[in-house]
Amino acid sequence: MATNLPLPPPGFDDLSVDDQIDYIQSLWDRIVAEPDQIPIPDWHRQVIRQRMADQEANPSEGQPWEEVRDEIRNKLERRKSPG
Repeated sequence: MATNLPLPPPGFDDLSVDDQIDYIQSLWDRIVAEPDQIPIPDWHRQVIRQRMADQEANPSEGQPWEEVRDEIRNKLERRKSPG
């Protein structure tokens, strides 16, 4: 980081948790507005290459995204449900 910024920024601790989350989300939205400016570490690229190679070598081992997404949604719904 080029500049040392105070952590957290002034006034942050005075916000409610919901407002703190909104603040952080707005910062993230600003960062991702220019995805070409976000550096991707080489190790991320290596992990992706390895996972793609694993998928090509064993195509029956994975699950389609739709199934994974539905499982995650079901788990989240069960957490929300009382009981």
